[in-house]
This record gives sequence, C-alpha cells and structure tokens, in this order.
Amino acid sequence: MNARARGVAPPSAAQDKTAAAPGGLTVRAAAERLGVTPRTLKYYEELGLVLPARSQGRYRLYDEEALARFARILQWRSIGFSLQAITEFLKRPLEAAQNGNMQLSDRSLTDIQQALQDQLRTVDHRIAAVRRELNETLALREELQLDLAYVAGRLAGEPINDLLERRRMGVPEKPARRRSK
Repeated sequence: MNARARGVAPPSAAQDKTAAAPGGLTVRAAAERLGVTPRTLKYYEELGLVLPARSQGRYRLYDEEALARFARILQWRSIGFSLQAITEFLKRPLEAAQNGNMQLSDRSLTDIQQALQDQLRTVDHRIAAVRRELNETLALREELQLDLAYVAGRLAGEPINDLLERRRMGVPEKPARRRSK
C-alpha cells in the first residue's frame, strides 16, 4: 500500500530530508555519503566538532568542507584517537609540508601534547577521587553490616554481651557452630 492509498501525501522535495539542498547535504544524505548514522553526525555536532549550516527550515546542511572535516574525524576515530585528541587536532590549522601534504606543525603538536597531558592529569585526579569515595563507601558498608548483625542478633534473643563483643571485634555474624558427629 503506497502513501497515497493510506491517506498520507508523499513527501514533497522540501519535506524529503534525504534530498540534496542548495548549500549542502541534509543529515541523512551526508550520513549515507560518509557511511555513518545520522545520530553520529548529530553527536559530533553536539561536541562542537562540526557546525553545519542551517536551511531556512532549520535543517542541517553539510557542505563539502564540513564533509571533509567529518571524514577526517571518522578517519582519526578509526585509527583509535580519542574524541579529546581529535578536538585538540581540530583546534589547530593544517599546514603544507615539504612533501605537499597538509599536516600539523611541530608547534601545534606541542600544544596538543600539553592539552592532552592536562586532560590526563584531570582524569587521574578524578580516578583518585572515585577511589577515595569507593573506599569510604566500602567502609560504611562494613559498618552497616555490623550494625545489622547486632540488631538481628538482638531480635533473635542473643545475649547482648556476646553481640557487643562481636561488634567490637568487627565480626558481622555469629560464628557458625560446629556440628558434633
């Protein structure tokens, strides 16, 4: 059953988001050309890696420069570079090398190295903070287990002095009794 038979008008050229638009490709067309999903393109836009133009209808439009930038990003990702490194790469201009290829200058690479080292230090500080919090949480868990064992023992009618001694010794549960043979 086609769209007209279902009572739905087929999309016009203005409504078709896959059609090439003056000034660039739409998200779907650009994604197809690059071999990625539209969500990938939108995600990289959210990160500020690429800023597409907008049509009068507010649709994203990707020109050849934006597509080339996306292609570079995708190539770097396929090699294994982090999005943080790629962000740093994109902040610096490519320069013509002696062999005619475009590349980052030594100065740019030094700046990238410093930025990535700073980011790594920040991540290391976060890891240390998370480890401290985990250790504090594990200590709290042990205390709660001791508290719970004490309350459970009281409810079971165990002698208070035995419960307090186990609590003081840090033994959360009553030692298992040996069965006699």
